[in-house]
Formats: sequence, structure tokens, C-alpha cells
Amino acid sequence: MTEWPGGYDRLILDEIDSTNEEARRRVPAPRPIWIAARRQSAARGRQGRAWEAPEGNLSATLLIARDDAPSELARFTFHASLAVADLLAHFVPDAQVQTKWPNDALLNGKKAAGILLENSGAGGGRQANLAIGIGINLAHHPDPETSRWPPTSLAAETGHAPEFENALTVLARRFDHWLAVGDFAVIRAEWLSRTSHLGKKIEARLPDRVLTGIFEDVDAEGTLVLRTPGGIERIAAADIFFPE
Repeated sequence: MTEWPGGYDRLILDEIDSTNEEARRRVPAPRPIWIAARRQSAARGRQGRAWEAPEGNLSATLLIARDDAPSELARFTFHASLAVADLLAHFVPDAQVQTKWPNDALLNGKKAAGILLENSGAGGGRQANLAIGIGINLAHHPDPETSRWPPTSLAAETGHAPEFENALTVLARRFDHWLAVGDFAVIRAEWLSRTSHLGKKIEARLPDRVLTGIFEDVDAEGTLVLRTPGGIERIAAADIFFPE
């Protein structure tokens, strides 16, 4: 997986505030472009949370123009999640690699990556310019005591970190593979086959309440289907935890 995929531009920076912010500044992009940084000074995750992005890890954003309906754009998180899972399996072939709804990838049960999908606005005659930000812990991971989920890195699991540009190429090639699949039903089925805790009890923490139930499914819209004592709940966004 050393050859860069056709049809994508690439920009590698030593340091940037945020690759997603750089993507926003580059709207509209004439072609899909991967923007990667060896270090981010103002990285962020979901809901504006800080994301550690030291040198040695991979921080990258794909800026791509799409004419999908607004309700369909969020589903690209699943393409990205599969691409990240493929990268982890490529570099740590003997590890347990799982997806975790809505936007994480787990390596031996610990968080090794995160995904932040943002609509960077219309431009160039397209409906939306999608910024798909991905952070992967290649060499470093956060202090477990400050993390919402037990973290790890590829270096922690294997004793060494993949080379930055090699990891970026693997990620870009695998995302291109899943993008070419097209049919979200296929993407959804593959994602479900790799996800953690399907059919088991999970805890969904929403801004105004906490729901506990059985992780039944992810539906055709990418919504989590949770079977609770009070009935079926469909959840568009939440922080997911696994009870002991």
C-alpha cells in the first residue's frame, strides 16, 4: 500500500492549527485533497473537545466536494471508520481491531483514533464541501487519567510507530476503497461486522439524559438503535460507554 491513490491531491505540513480549519480555508477545492500535519496546535474532537496531536501521530483531513443530501453526509463517518480500522489491522495484524459508534476505532479494546466530520459549506456548484478529520495515535497517546476512554497507540501495542507518510497513504487508499463501494447498505453491514458490543448492554450519554440498553443495530441512516426497558430509542449522537 505504498502508492498514493489516483484522483486525490495531498498537502503535508509540519505544523498547523487544525487540519479541519485548513480544509475550511481551502473551500472550494477543485479536487479531493488530503491535508496532513505532523503536529496540530489547536486540534479538536467532537463537541469542541481538545484532541492531543503531538508530532509522531497522524493528523489528516480529507476535503471532498459532495452532492449528497444533507441527511446523508454524516454517514461518511462509517467510511472513515472502516478505513481507520483497516489501517490499524494493516500495521497491527495480530490485534483485535473494532469500530465503536459513532466515530472511534478500538485497538485491543482501547481508543487509538478519532474522527471529526464537518460540513465546510457550499462552493464550486456543489452542495457541500465535507471535511473528514482523522487523528490516529501512531507514536503517542493521552494520559489515561485525563481520557474519557482508555487510550493506546500503535507504538504502545507493537513497540514502534509507523512512518507518518506511509500511514497517510494506507489511510487514503483504504478510504478510497470504501468510497468506491458506494452502497451504504454494504458499508453498514461491514461496519456492523466489526463493531464492539453489538447485541450487548451499552450506555448512551446524551446532553440531557443517560440511556442504558442493548445495542441492537445501526439503521440505514447511521442512527444507533438501542433497546431499552422503555422501548426502542434511535440515537443520532451520543457518547457511548460499555458498563462493567
